[in-house]
Amino acid sequence: MPEASPSDTAAHRWFGRTARDLGPAERLVLTAAHQRSIISRNVGRDFDGELTFGQRLADKVAEFGGSWAFIASFGLFLLAWTVVNALLPRPFDTYPYIFLNLLLSMTAAIQAPIIMMSQNRQAARDRLDAAHDYEVNLKAEIEIMALHEKLDQLRTREIEALLARQQDQIDLLTRLLAEGRRPTDA
Repeated sequence: MPEASPSDTAAHRWFGRTARDLGPAERLVLTAAHQRSIISRNVGRDFDGELTFGQRLADKVAEFGGSWAFIASFGLFLLAWTVVNALLPRPFDTYPYIFLNLLLSMTAAIQAPIIMMSQNRQAARDRLDAAHDYEVNLKAEIEIMALHEKLDQLRTREIEALLARQQDQIDLLTRLLAEGRRPTDA
């Protein structure tokens, strides 16, 4: 039977599987743990750095469209529209403000998909953050388990050394008793 590679040994020890059976995240974590390298990174900066102009614009539209500033400014616009059309001798949009209704419908028809694009991108970023958090947490677990193993090895060595010293003392006492001397005579 061929000897297992270090990565297979570590994969079996930490994940209970061979290195070939691990997913990309587990392989990345295993490599980082083996090389003692840092796995955390700024996922948001990387993600935001790859956005196109249209994606950044959609994010700005969604950011403004979901704010109190938008609601207040739009409320003021509607109030101004109504007041102007009520006070003008020849209003350009008489009550029930059909042209205003058309403008509002077109604005909503354009704004909704733009906001959905931004939300979809935010969901993708959240999934990326979650995957990165999983990798970091997995590496932390592996490091903690490795520390526990090292502490257990140290504790075992200390106990073995203590038992060896006790055995030496028992042997010394047995020899002294066999020679007929008391331990205080030595």
